[in-house]
Amino acid sequence: PGGSSDAVEEEEERMGMKKLSEDMYYNYDELYSRPVITADSEIPENLLHSFGYDCGRRANLQLLDERTLAFVAGNQLIFLDVRTKEQRYLRSCSGGGIGTIMAHPSNRYFAVAEKGDQPNIVIYEYPSLRPYRILRGGTGQAYSFVDFNHEGTLLASVGSAPDYMLTLWEWRHEQVMLRCKAFSQDVYRVTFSPDNPGQLTTSGSGHIKFWKMASTFTGLKLQGLLGRFGKTALTDIEGYVELPDGKVLSGSEWGNMLLWDGGLIKVEICRKGGRTCHAGTIQQFALDEGELMTIGSDGAIRGWDFESIDTADCNDDSGLFEIEPMNEMVIGRNVSLSSMVKSCLPDSFIWFAQDSNGGIWKLDLSFSNITQDPECLFSFHAGVIQGMDVSSTSHLMATTTLDRSVRIFDFLAKKELTTSRYKQGGTTLTWAPRLVNPSGGLVVVGFEDGVVRLLELYNPQSLRVVAGRSRYGDAELRLKQAFKPHNAAVTAIAYERNGEILATGSMDCTVFFFTVGDRYDPIGFVTVPGPVQGLEWSPQSHGKNTLLVLCRSGHVVEVQSPDPEAQNHGTTYHISGLPTRNFTFSSIKSHIKALKEKKQKEREAQLKKAKEEGLEPTEEELQEVEEEEELPPLYTPDPPSPLCCGFYSLPGAFWLSMGGYDSGFLYHCKFSEQQGEDLLQRRDEPFTFLPVQNTDEDPICTITFSRQLLLCGMQSGSVRAYPLQPPDFHLTSMQAFWALSVHDNQYGQLRQLRCSFDDQFVLTTGEDGNIFSFSLLPQEDLFKVLQRSKAKVPSPRVSGGKGGIETAKQKLEMDRMRREAEMRKVERRKMLAELQNQFKQLLEKNQGLPEHVRLHRTVHTHKPIHPCTLNPPLRPEVEARKELAWEEERHRIGLQKLQERFWDSLESDTVTVVAFQSDHRISTYRLLALSQRFHELKQRGRVGGPGTVGQERWRNKAEAGKDSSNITGRREDLGEEAVMAPHVVRPGGSKLAGRQAEKLRKATEKAERARVKIEKRRKEWAELYATKPNENCEDPEDVRAIRLATENMGDFKLKTAKDFTVPEHLRMNAEKKRAQLVHLEEKIHERKTQMNSRIMALRDTKVSLVSRLRSQAQQLQAVQERLAPHFCSPAPTLPSLLPEETPETKLRYTRTTLQRYGALRAQSDNDYYANPTHRACTRGQELEGGQTLLEQLEAEIEKQEETPSNSFFPSPLFLSIPPSLISLPPSLPFLSSQMSSSMWQFDAELCLLRHEKLWLDIQMKLADLRHVTLFQELLLLKEFEKRENSLQERLNACVEEEEDLRSKLEECKQALELKRRDISKLQERERAIAATFQASLGENNKFADFLTRVFKKKIKRVKKKEKAGDDEEQEDSDEDSDEESDWDEDEDDSGSESGGPLDDSVCPPNCNSELFENTVQLRERRLDLEELLVEERKTADNLRKECDSLIKKKKVVHGSLKAAEGDLELFNREKQQKLNELDVVVPLRLHQIEFVSNGAVPCSLAPALVLNTVALGGLQERIKELQVEKSEQRDLYRQARQQHVQLIHDRKDMEAKIQSLEARCEQLMLMKFGKLVDLEALQTLSGNRNLEEMRQDSRVREAAYTQEVRQWEVWQCVCVKVTRHHTERLLSMNSLLSQKKEMEDKLNTRQSRMGTQFQGRRHAEEDERQRLYQLVQSQAQEANALRQEINILSRKGGHILPPNTFPFPPMDKK
Repeated sequence: PGGSSDAVEEEEERMGMKKLSEDMYYNYDELYSRPVITADSEIPENLLHSFGYDCGRRANLQLLDERTLAFVAGNQLIFLDVRTKEQRYLRSCSGGGIGTIMAHPSNRYFAVAEKGDQPNIVIYEYPSLRPYRILRGGTGQAYSFVDFNHEGTLLASVGSAPDYMLTLWEWRHEQVMLRCKAFSQDVYRVTFSPDNPGQLTTSGSGHIKFWKMASTFTGLKLQGLLGRFGKTALTDIEGYVELPDGKVLSGSEWGNMLLWDGGLIKVEICRKGGRTCHAGTIQQFALDEGELMTIGSDGAIRGWDFESIDTADCNDDSGLFEIEPMNEMVIGRNVSLSSMVKSCLPDSFIWFAQDSNGGIWKLDLSFSNITQDPECLFSFHAGVIQGMDVSSTSHLMATTTLDRSVRIFDFLAKKELTTSRYKQGGTTLTWAPRLVNPSGGLVVVGFEDGVVRLLELYNPQSLRVVAGRSRYGDAELRLKQAFKPHNAAVTAIAYERNGEILATGSMDCTVFFFTVGDRYDPIGFVTVPGPVQGLEWSPQSHGKNTLLVLCRSGHVVEVQSPDPEAQNHGTTYHISGLPTRNFTFSSIKSHIKALKEKKQKEREAQLKKAKEEGLEPTEEELQEVEEEEELPPLYTPDPPSPLCCGFYSLPGAFWLSMGGYDSGFLYHCKFSEQQGEDLLQRRDEPFTFLPVQNTDEDPICTITFSRQLLLCGMQSGSVRAYPLQPPDFHLTSMQAFWALSVHDNQYGQLRQLRCSFDDQFVLTTGEDGNIFSFSLLPQEDLFKVLQRSKAKVPSPRVSGGKGGIETAKQKLEMDRMRREAEMRKVERRKMLAELQNQFKQLLEKNQGLPEHVRLHRTVHTHKPIHPCTLNPPLRPEVEARKELAWEEERHRIGLQKLQERFWDSLESDTVTVVAFQSDHRISTYRLLALSQRFHELKQRGRVGGPGTVGQERWRNKAEAGKDSSNITGRREDLGEEAVMAPHVVRPGGSKLAGRQAEKLRKATEKAERARVKIEKRRKEWAELYATKPNENCEDPEDVRAIRLATENMGDFKLKTAKDFTVPEHLRMNAEKKRAQLVHLEEKIHERKTQMNSRIMALRDTKVSLVSRLRSQAQQLQAVQERLAPHFCSPAPTLPSLLPEETPETKLRYTRTTLQRYGALRAQSDNDYYANPTHRACTRGQELEGGQTLLEQLEAEIEKQEETPSNSFFPSPLFLSIPPSLISLPPSLPFLSSQMSSSMWQFDAELCLLRHEKLWLDIQMKLADLRHVTLFQELLLLKEFEKRENSLQERLNACVEEEEDLRSKLEECKQALELKRRDISKLQERERAIAATFQASLGENNKFADFLTRVFKKKIKRVKKKEKAGDDEEQEDSDEDSDEESDWDEDEDDSGSESGGPLDDSVCPPNCNSELFENTVQLRERRLDLEELLVEERKTADNLRKECDSLIKKKKVVHGSLKAAEGDLELFNREKQQKLNELDVVVPLRLHQIEFVSNGAVPCSLAPALVLNTVALGGLQERIKELQVEKSEQRDLYRQARQQHVQLIHDRKDMEAKIQSLEARCEQLMLMKFGKLVDLEALQTLSGNRNLEEMRQDSRVREAAYTQEVRQWEVWQCVCVKVTRHHTERLLSMNSLLSQKKEMEDKLNTRQSRMGTQFQGRRHAEEDERQRLYQLVQSQAQEANALRQEINILSRKGGHILPPNTFPFPPMDKK
């Protein structure tokens, strides 16, 4: 149906459009909504930050420039800087909220469409944020969507309920162009066609409408065409796009696309195979530069071929067109996109997306090889904020919602600290007070499944120092304890005033109590009349410690605090006998209204009367109220008004805020003294009330106290603040208030309202998902507070690890003392507050006194105490020591750091050892100590990687499955043994004699021995057959050899081949590669350490050798000094130690060394000051001078060490001999040669060790190259690690699932087999009952057919535990047995031998009643068995179906497992190819190169293969070994073939022998027994005690019966005589009867002759009798008709029919 726009007003037509100046702007300060402020309620309004995001709002994300996003948050428009994350705010002008926003195509302007009574659309200029234009009168209540046209000259807006008005604006001149009602239901979107300027489209709830601006003779009109769905199901349309040719492509709720042409659906577009385009609603379409994209609520963005969709058509009756997307991007698993905006930069593919699950994403939709991964810029809560609380020690806030997350915010630093996610959504949250947790790091969270979790907040940066671990982030949450006290959502949590008890309330109408400590232990629970809304403990000023439980149903319960030690739990935690008081709210608002109206009428009457009398009434007269008239009865709303919140005022009294009908007041209530009434019938009225302004439709939902303020959160999302006087329990000072609209006015009910611990900030949360923080400080004070930059996060709680019971006891004592101290502090503060109040009152009284009596201010001021009187001055030396303490500590720490950095981390420094007689030298390796990281990696490598863990878990599960099967087998064996166990004869009296009993006992023992022997032989046969291999079985040794050959032989591919399959043992991951690196580093360090130890040993040898050489040289010099000159030989050159050989001596110093350095330094300073002319030159060389001092000091030390000591002193006799008389001693040449040989030997050892070190250097260089290669491979493997872990986890999951299904299938098969056995047993019992019945009939029973029919009859029976009803019928199984089908025959046949009908429920005459009863009992037993069979068959069918489903699932899982293995194999191949691309350095010599082309080594060795010579030699040797093995296998095969033929002949011979023995056995059996018998059964037969006792009893009874028969024979003779006498008398009586009969016949003949004359009269009597009989029948029918009529008349609304008339029979006329 089309629509037409309203006519433009005539005045506007005459005057034309109003032209506005382009540079005209409005003043924002005059427009934006301010708080409602009454007198004396000035409170600062400082919005600090918004922590939430209304992600459920449609199109709540706009991009204003390349770095600024805009979105709506309640009554605020927030501008968010993407880079710095800073926020700017713009308040709404109406104060009723913001409906929607839209950016101008040029991004110079943006439109803000608001909510409220006659809301406006304000056009702001960007970036100045000045109001540019205001559009008025577009809708009545709120705007739902606005849109600019492509040129930006027009604006289209659509309103929400109730008018749904579509308006077109010429917005620059604030003029309405066209207006029309869009639809009668919600309209979601309105857009202009970018290619057809005169066309618009709207969509919404169950409709889409196409609009056209048409020119008519009356002017421009809006014509609308409603889209018809036809055969397609009706759907809500969220997103659509206008195509260039006029067609429209829209989405649907089920995820397919609908192509509209001319108001009809041309085709429905889906994916191949009938799959939907998206798994959910298509939220938005984007046609950007010829590329069509769809955005779905499933978190996917798909690109489609525009040409194919534009020309899409359906060739069949299905109406579907199948197409696959060209590009696809799935953002994430828990992502639901609702709208997107494109970056304003040219040629950019960046989009910003709104996630309705609480996020803003940055997406790169270039769909190329360099496409960036999706980036989540901001993360928020999704949905209603269920719980919020603030820390009692810092500026921290905790929140939780049903999105299963708990978040911690620093509202001082305006950032989120940490987030924790759980399996269930949070419903309430409480921060533990300082009494419970002094550090302020404990948060208690309740969840929707009834679980309560205690979470500890800590700073992970502090944990690094405590535990040595590296953590990131400002805060983290860890679980301290979790318990589940409730079966429904937890709605309230509260700590007792002393911090000793925790109470939790839930929707399951229970309140649970816990003791507070290191572990929270349950005390018990109590039940309340309704779901818990809130919990409020009594304050410290109350005498009793009670809990106020507020229920949503209007019930209030006061529970006394339970005693934890007095509770003695039995089978339940329910606390009985706990003192409680109940209050059930009863509405009094109707009386309040009536009283108010009555006062108003009386006031008007008094005013009227005073005017008539000419008097002026006083206020007291006007306030007088007459009490004569009675108030109308109370109105009770149904259902009762919900309870919103409440709090204690006085002991036993409390204030309540109600919703619904009773809103508008605060009710002051108290508990009644009479508490014995029924809670359901109880009605309590408040004893007073307080009206709250403008709250009849906007009740107070939450209340909190801050300083001297009462803060109220309203249902409309606004915040109110009431100034209060401190001791005002009756709220008499609650008059003036300050109110500000914060959250959304329609659906943003304020849920939580909290103040910071210092009462400087206010935090609010609402149902619109927004979180705001406000400041109560003036602007200058607020700036000082914000200088702190961030809140303090508590340090982690670290346990000592060795505390034990004593530490726990001491901690409990310390906690108790801390709580007592806190309580004393609270009492002292309260006392100080009272003293301050008294002091203020005294000051006020003092100010009210006359001037001459008034005390001066200085009288009240205490004289300050000078600190010097408390702390006397310290001594000078102590002060000097204290002044230098910091400098001393600084130098000490600096020295310690230098040592740790350059000396402690050094394991071995470079030490060079030089030869004596050559330039050869050898140096140690400079080694650093292995780091802690190395040891951690080494330990991790020992434990094993995740893949190994998964394989071990798989293997353990398989072994567990085997064990379970073995256990099942053992159980079956035990069952068989139980069946085979001998029957124990129960003790009792025996009727057998001693010899017969002894004979029976021996026979039983013999049979038992035979049975045991047979059972043992049977088990041996079973074991033998169990070891028999299968016909297709192969030798395990052959299988093992084949597997080894398969793994190690064949055509193996090179690693560089494309089809190379990486073996399992060669597969590499990051963990294994890291282990290889660690192993290589360890080996390198070990080899270097060994070489260093050898070099150091050589250095020590040189030191000792130099010392020895010096002593020998001194000895030689002393001797030569006394020799004649011609005997003196030149002294050998003494070796010395170089500084690089003993570098450790550089760090050695003594006090003498330090004193010498000080003296040299002082001398240098004196020289410096003594030559002022050269001061500049000397000062420039100060550093060099410092080095010279150190070198000079070292030279002096070396000179002292090198000064020879006169250790050799010749004897006095030797010194007294003149030198000319002393001859050359014989040992002098030997001493010189010994010194030379020692130095030569040392040089030789050094050369050998140097040669070894050179080889080790080569190996170390190769190891370094290997280390570089391994590190490159590790970096490459790290890139693949994430994918590999995911694939491995997928494979492990498939393996575990397959193993689980296998175990379930085995259990199901075992259960099915047990059911089959049970069914067969029941069928055997059924056949036994049938056989018993046939045996009971006997032969030639004339009632056999009747009894068979009775036995086979099926009757309806009421089952046990089944309700009786007419609609219940007995179900028969589909698999009836043959016996059941036989029993169903001839059930309806009736009759017996006599031909008359017989009732099968009654025993017929002449039938044995016992046989009939037996038949009925057998039928009952048969029916019981049939019911059991039906149930067992149903169970078996269910098990069979379950087996089939498990088999199908197993096939699917097996396919998934194969696919996962294939994916992992492809991944390993790809990883191997990437590893092959790495360059590996392999040093080779020319003789190692055997790659020759045309007799020469080619220039390029790229196609060459590098392998180990040992492996090549091994392959060549393996060829010879294989030839030898081949000949050996041929010989072995020939021998096995001959052995096989021989075994076949032996088996045939054994079979023939077995047949002959069996024939011989049967022949002997026939000769002895006459038939074939079971020998095992015959051997196990034993005497039956019962049978023998029955035989003995039979013999005794036979003797007694023989005696009795003899007595009966005597009596028989007597009876024969009496019988003969009776026979004679019977013969005589027979003759008399014959005579009598003859006489009666004669008499009858005579009477018949006389009765003919009376025959006519008899016919008349018969006719009269017949007529009377008919008359009686007609009267009976008439009476029945009258009875029916009476019944009809007695019913309500029955239809009366005329009675049936029956003709009377005609009366004969006489």
